[in-house]
Amino acid sequence: MSDIIRRDPRTEWIARNRLHPEHDAVLAALGGGASSAEWMGPNGVIRRDPHAVGFIGPNGIRRIDRSGVQSASGASAVRRESAAAPKRQAVTIASPAFMIAVVGDMPGGRLSAHDRDVLGLARQLAGADGAVLLAVFGDMREDGLGEAGVDRVIHFTGQEVEGYAPDARLAALAGVEREHAPRHWLFPDSPLGGGELGRRLAARLSERPATQVWQVAGDQCTGRGSAGSTDITRALPRVVLALAECAEPVADTVHAAEPMALPSGLPTVLRRIEDLGAVAVDPSGVALAEAEFILSAGNGIHDWDGFHHAAKVLGATEGASRVAVDNGFMPRHRQVGATGTWVTARVYLSVGISGAIQHLQGIQQCDKVVTINKDAGCDMVKRADLAVIADSGEVLSALVELVEGSRKEQRNAA
Repeated sequence: MSDIIRRDPRTEWIARNRLHPEHDAVLAALGGGASSAEWMGPNGVIRRDPHAVGFIGPNGIRRIDRSGVQSASGASAVRRESAAAPKRQAVTIASPAFMIAVVGDMPGGRLSAHDRDVLGLARQLAGADGAVLLAVFGDMREDGLGEAGVDRVIHFTGQEVEGYAPDARLAALAGVEREHAPRHWLFPDSPLGGGELGRRLAARLSERPATQVWQVAGDQCTGRGSAGSTDITRALPRVVLALAECAEPVADTVHAAEPMALPSGLPTVLRRIEDLGAVAVDPSGVALAEAEFILSAGNGIHDWDGFHHAAKVLGATEGASRVAVDNGFMPRHRQVGATGTWVTARVYLSVGISGAIQHLQGIQQCDKVVTINKDAGCDMVKRADLAVIADSGEVLSALVELVEGSRKEQRNAA
């Protein structure tokens, strides 16, 4: 026998392809185990999977995989593990030693992925003795605050805090500061309001905030500087504006999320800015990277006129898979995926898309993924939060009919 180490290209390819059905077995055979992100290569060099959850890249950023696909197992395996996993531990902090206050963006009254990361960071700072206090403004539709790590909730309602009302919200947060004196204030550093409100509060408290924070270790925090080209490490201040993926979201405990009374003596703030609401925009003119609701088509679509009509009725921005673009059914700027546009929609509705790895990479930042497909075993179904196994044309037609009927009833009632 020769001592020459021979490579097996197919085995190496399967080890790199997280969605391949033999991925787990190949990793185990290579010595990495079914849950490891490391394995021995054919030349004796240890290989590491840069897509693994918790992987620390060369720039020091820890990867958090939101795609629902773990580094060494398919989505179906993840769901089997979660189904067999023990229930979350219920945690109630009756008399906390201190508070960590979080002010989330909560678009549409629900926690965003960015909000959950910031709550995970707050939970990390609170430890076992502290409590996480969430301040909510306006409409709240989220029913999973406890699962996100919230111990206390202060809900500010009323027209004075609805929409863009930084002065009224700042006065409300000043009341929380006066009555509860949180050890730290955490905000998502985002253009949805958290970035501005956090900076306003820091100015009110005469604090120098830490912005663009992506990591907190002990009493030190690290944030981006110089347009993201430099990392700045400093002592952890009271006011922190954190980036997405600053910490792992809470996943193993359920907290009480007890409502608290509003601070007393809140002043009446004269509203100097009138919020006229969102500007009506044609969804077809919205860039994919900025769209909040995307209806995306794949090779399974045969009635393209029906698809375009459905997107118009639903008010969705149109997207497409690479196959649909290559076949000439959609323009190139509507292609979603690693070879097209990476999207961050709140809702991503795919129709007739099987789910190539490049497409799944492009939608991993989406909050909710819904798919319609005839193939119950395709990778898009495994990735989706909600899957409908049926003919895409029939489902879209029924959905359009339902929406149009509801709008007609509203017009008649008015």
